[in-house]
Parts: sequence; structure tokens; C-alpha cells
Amino acid sequence: MRFRHALAVTALLTLGACATRPDASDPDAVAEFEQNNDPLEPANRVSYAVHDAIDQAVFEPAARGYRYVVPEPVRLSIRNVLANLRTPVILLNDVLQGESERARVTLGRFMVNSTLGIAGILDVSENWGMPGHYEDFGQTLAVWGLGEGPFLFIPILGPSNPRDLVGTAVDFASDPLTYFGQGAVVDALALTRTGLTVLDIREGLIATITPVREGSLDPYATFRSGYRQRRNAAIRNQEPQRGVGQNTGSGAGRGLGFTVPLR
Repeated sequence: MRFRHALAVTALLTLGACATRPDASDPDAVAEFEQNNDPLEPANRVSYAVHDAIDQAVFEPAARGYRYVVPEPVRLSIRNVLANLRTPVILLNDVLQGESERARVTLGRFMVNSTLGIAGILDVSENWGMPGHYEDFGQTLAVWGLGEGPFLFIPILGPSNPRDLVGTAVDFASDPLTYFGQGAVVDALALTRTGLTVLDIREGLIATITPVREGSLDPYATFRSGYRQRRNAAIRNQEPQRGVGQNTGSGAGRGLGFTVPLR
């Protein structure tokens, strides 16, 4: 709960600082300003610096340790299980977007992988020609016509925007596992799921984030551009399927950076 409150405070503080819009006499600067959709850039860059420091101190070393200790087949099985657990949220958003065929595939994958795939450990459906995909309520709001709002960079959560922040909250509320009750066992399982999700997402992004951080003249601008392009592609259902450079299993569909489930 405290974590969620901290995120809300961070978002409000971020909204308090705006970059100055270029003078109308410079059309090129105005066009770049509008294309970046980043009126809060000064505050966002501070947030990115905080995020990057936390990532280099905590999340990246943990992800590299996870990759070193856990064999790749086991990591893939964990990713499959996490993807299977997220199926109800994906199915709901398929339905809300009117994507009946994608909803049929999502439901079929869940039934097959939960049974023949041994609770999702094996992705049997993909071998049967039913690859997985990622959907969230931020994408649903976009399909319904809601604008994204200004670009935001939230420490730990990574790149986002007001529409996707609302989507994250709705996805959390619509996850059936959210309502499994309280108790030591339930809390331990929820914490384990969250921890594995963070490790899985960050491990899958090592090959993406490290080259940008080390080789880009402006990593922040690169991540901003990459996030917005990837989200727009996902909204149009043009995101690559799993196995083609995207971790769709445990919540990385928002692209560069990582999103921590609020549980």
C-alpha cells in the first residue's frame, strides 16, 4: 500500500513541472516539441536519473544473477507460468476491444496450457500455432479513443503516460488473483509472483537497455521514443509475438523499462 501511495505522489510531483513550449516563430522546434509529447521533460529526466540509479544498483544486478543462476529452460518455464497467470487480464481486454478472434485464441491457450502444459509450465499452444499476445487496459483505452496524455517517466515503473497509469490500476483490479484473500501463504505467493515478474521482465530487457545506456548520446530520449513507438505498435496489434524479441509473458508489453505489478 505504501508503495502505491509513493507512486501516486511521484506522479503528482512530476505533473508539477513543465517544459517551456518553443516560440511559435520556430516551427521546427514546435513540431519536435509536439512529436515528443513531453511537456514535463525536466521532471521526467530527474525521474529517469533516479530510475536508472535504482536499476543499476538493484534490478540489473538481480536480473543478471537470475540469468546466471537459473538455467534458460527453467527461466522459460517461469515466463510461461507468469504468462498463463495473466491470461484473465488479457482475455478481458481482448473482449473489451471487440477482438473476438484474439479472445478465442487467448481462452484456448489458457485451457490447453493449464492442462496439457502443466499449469502453464509448457507453452503447448504456441507449438500448435496459437502464439501468445499481450493486452492491457491502457491499450483498451486507446482503442476506445482516449488520448495518451503527456509522456511520464516514473521511477521503478519506467516510461508511461496518464492513460497507461490508469490502465495499470484497472489491470490490477481486474486480476482474479488480487482477490484470493489475505494470509501468510497468499501474501507469500503474491510476493513471489511479483518478484519473479520483475526478474523475468528485467532479464528479458538486458540486451535492450544495456546497449542504449552505454551507446546512446541521450538514453532518456531513446527510451522515450522506443516506448512510444512500441506502445503504438501494440495498440495496433502489430507487436512481435513471443520468441521474436519481446517478453510478453509477465507484463512487459508496455515496452522499454519495466512495470511492476502493484501487489
